[in-house]
Amino acid sequence: MSVTVRDIARSAGVSVATVSRALRDLPGVKPRTRDLVLQTADRLNYAGTPAAATLSTGITQIIGIITPYIPRWSFAEMLAGMEARVRLADRDLLVRCVGDPSEPEHRRPHVRLRGRVDGFIALSLAPDSLDLREVLSLGMPTTLIGAQAPGAGCVMIDDRGAAATATRHLIGLGHRAIGLIYGRETENPLALEHERVLGFRDALSHSGLESRPEWAVPGGFTVEGGRRAMAQLLQLPDPPSAVFAFSDEMALGALAALRERGLTPGREVSVVGFDGHDLADLAGLTTVVQPLRRIGELAAEITCAAIDRRTLDISAHVLPTTLVARSSTGPVSVPELADH
Repeated sequence: MSVTVRDIARSAGVSVATVSRALRDLPGVKPRTRDLVLQTADRLNYAGTPAAATLSTGITQIIGIITPYIPRWSFAEMLAGMEARVRLADRDLLVRCVGDPSEPEHRRPHVRLRGRVDGFIALSLAPDSLDLREVLSLGMPTTLIGAQAPGAGCVMIDDRGAAATATRHLIGLGHRAIGLIYGRETENPLALEHERVLGFRDALSHSGLESRPEWAVPGGFTVEGGRRAMAQLLQLPDPPSAVFAFSDEMALGALAALRERGLTPGREVSVVGFDGHDLADLAGLTTVVQPLRRIGELAAEITCAAIDRRTLDISAHVLPTTLVARSSTGPVSVPELADH
C-alpha cells in the first residue's frame, strides 16, 4: 500500500498538518521538525499526490500561463525561461491558450483555471482586455509580460524605444522610404504591438519622413505572412527601399520573398526584424534582440515569490534590448534614394 501523510505523521510523532506544511516548505515549521519530516518521508518512500496536497494546504504548486497564441518562437523562448525557474521551485506550468480575442471561438481563461493554479503569468494580453480583467478579478498573484495593469506584476521591454532604434538604423543608412510589416493591427491602442507602431512613427517624424499607409502591411507574426506582406510591398508602383518587420519570423519571410525575386537583401531592399531569433544570424538578419528567456524567467520568479510570501512585486521590470546589425541592412547611398 502507498504511504500517506498520516503514516509519516505517525512515524515522526508530529501532526498531519505539520507534515503537510513541511513537505510543501511552508512557514511555521521549525527547521529540526522539517528535517525530521523529510527524513521520515524519505525512509518510507513517500510519493505525495498533487490532489491530496491541494486539499490539505490549498496550494497546487502550479502556475497558469495565459496567452492568445502558442505557435510563436518568442513564446517558446519565454516559456523555456519560465519552466527553468519553476522547476527550481518544484512547481509546474499549466498553459491555457485563449485564442485571438476577435475569434468567435475565443475562450475565457478563468473558467478552466479557477482553483487549479496558485497564480498566473499572462503573455500578450492587452492591459484593458476583458480576459485580463477577469484574471485579475480572481485576486491571485498575476504577472504580465509586455503590459502593465494595476495590481499585477510586470516584465517588459521598451517596445516603443526599441522600434524607434530599429527605424533610426534604417534612416541612418540613407533610407527615406521605409515600409512596415506589422502583426495584426496598428491603430488599436490596446494592441501590444501599438507601442512599436508609435516608435516607428516617432523615428520617421523626427527625421521629417512620412509614414505612408500603403507601405504598412499585416503579416500575422508568421513566416508565410511576412513573405506575403513583402510580396505585396514589392508590387507597389513606388515600393519602399527598406522594411521594418515586428517579428523575426515575418522578417525571415520577407527575406525569402526578396530572394525569390532575385533581389539581394541589404542591397536592393533592407530588412530589420525584432526578437533575436535563433535563425537570424544564419539568415544575415539585422534584428532587435530582446532577452526572451530572461523575461520568462523573471516573470516566474516574481510570481513564485508572490505565492510564497503572499505579497506581489508590482513594479515594472523593464529589460534592455540590443540592435544587432547584419547583412540584411547593407549600406545604401542617399543619391540612390533621392527620388523618394
